[in-house]
Amino acid sequence: MEMINLSLPVANKFVTDYLNENHTLEDFFHYSYLNKHSYEERVKELNARKFMRNDVADYMESYMSKFPQSSKVKASLDKLREPNSVVVIGGQQAGILTGPLYSIHKVISIILLAEQKEEELGIPVVPVFWVAGEDHDYLEINHIYSPGKEKMRKMVFPKHVVDKKMASDITLDKEVCLEWIEEVVESYGETDHSHALLELLHTAINQSDTIVDFFSYLTMQLFKDFGLLLVDSGDKEIRKLEKEIFLQQLDHFEGIAEAVTSQQQLVKDKGYSLVIEMSENPVNLFYYDEMEQERELLQYDASTNKFVGKNEIVFTIEELKEIASEFPHRLSNNVVTRPITQDLLFPTLAFIGGPGEIAYWAELKQAFEYLDIKMPPIMPRLNITLLERSVEADINELELSIEEILMKGTSDRTAQFLDAVSNKSINDLISELRETIHATYLDLEQELNKDYKGMLPLLSKNEDFLLNQLQFLKNKIDDSTKEKHEVIVNKFNRIERNLKPEGSPQERIWNITYFLNKYGFDFLEEIMKLPMTFDGTHKVIKL
Repeated sequence: MEMINLSLPVANKFVTDYLNENHTLEDFFHYSYLNKHSYEERVKELNARKFMRNDVADYMESYMSKFPQSSKVKASLDKLREPNSVVVIGGQQAGILTGPLYSIHKVISIILLAEQKEEELGIPVVPVFWVAGEDHDYLEINHIYSPGKEKMRKMVFPKHVVDKKMASDITLDKEVCLEWIEEVVESYGETDHSHALLELLHTAINQSDTIVDFFSYLTMQLFKDFGLLLVDSGDKEIRKLEKEIFLQQLDHFEGIAEAVTSQQQLVKDKGYSLVIEMSENPVNLFYYDEMEQERELLQYDASTNKFVGKNEIVFTIEELKEIASEFPHRLSNNVVTRPITQDLLFPTLAFIGGPGEIAYWAELKQAFEYLDIKMPPIMPRLNITLLERSVEADINELELSIEEILMKGTSDRTAQFLDAVSNKSINDLISELRETIHATYLDLEQELNKDYKGMLPLLSKNEDFLLNQLQFLKNKIDDSTKEKHEVIVNKFNRIERNLKPEGSPQERIWNITYFLNKYGFDFLEEIMKLPMTFDGTHKVIKL
């Protein structure tokens, strides 16, 4: 296994400036993620605050007891209880079969940064993954993609969820899931590792009650030997630890909202686009209707001094505080309050974020300051592309640039190749014929306009028909050219499908189970041994 580092441009202007540490970003963050002294200063800040380390560790130990264990996991729980411990944290939705590859990349980033900072700082640093089980966007997590002959094939988990259920409350239909994963693995093609993969998936399904359990079981099986800890933000038990945080957020909901609005104005003044959509009079908390099993985003109605949701739910501030104290599982955070809750619950040395997360954290600085705390350093997660040897061979044969492929795919180069091998005379003749038809019909239109104006719509329709037939002929000729050079065209398609599928980065489309099926479980351990540094470069790992 080999790794190369590439410097690739980022489409998001804010993220580009962040990676380059543009000086204007001092307005958006409290710490420089590249400055080693930032982490020393952050430790000092955390030492001056109080955290429920033992209570949180007890919860995590209990929650994780149903998932694969290891001595490293126990060691991480012990570390978390130590009074000088800190955590590196990041999170993601509970995608089926762990979701797109970037979820795995985020876990890898959390683990590696925790190891690096523990060595540098000489204190316990624990890797924590925050599973966003309170999220209710089921359509984002209910599918994976499998490589088809030409394009990626979307494989949707066959469970219909119509309401806004939290992922943690969506039960796993085991029989349906077992049948579905057989179809998924079969689509990859049988290998020496297929049986072991299916065995793991069967075990994970049988040990899971919800889709979040399924996600957590697989994640822990893959990373238990690296001491990873998990927390499910949708779990009722962790909400009990958050009751005081909810009460604080209710007491200061107006101040938090005003702070975010003020920070957003600063972001706009600096020429950046906003990420967080603030509703009118936001409370930045959800209420979970247990009867309907739906989350309702709360808003404040100043005219009645009440807190309301779309489905005619109405609370006084006293009622909401009673819910926070007695039934905290009925409340949950939104994009504004979740980072604050994380920071109050865990002694967070650093947060691992993707491009979108970095941009929305920038809109929260004043909200943190309003509560007299600072944001942790925001470390960009590792960007990784897995390059199979067969695909690399195709790239070399076609003399393509890996940088160009990762940025633009192969569509342009495929078109250039087909243009070079096509019959130029035929193409020229078709172009001439198209121009002749159009010119002749313009002349005919002038003549008809004199005495037969009523025929003009028919004339236009007739011209369109002829041009469409000509285009049909052109398409058939193009298809024949592709078939004639099918071997080369397939190489272009295979490269794009693997590295820039559907015009997106590999990590947004591909799923880890494809690689587990082809290379076995050891390949993840080999990846973890690579000398990956958080330097903003794109890591291309040759398998």
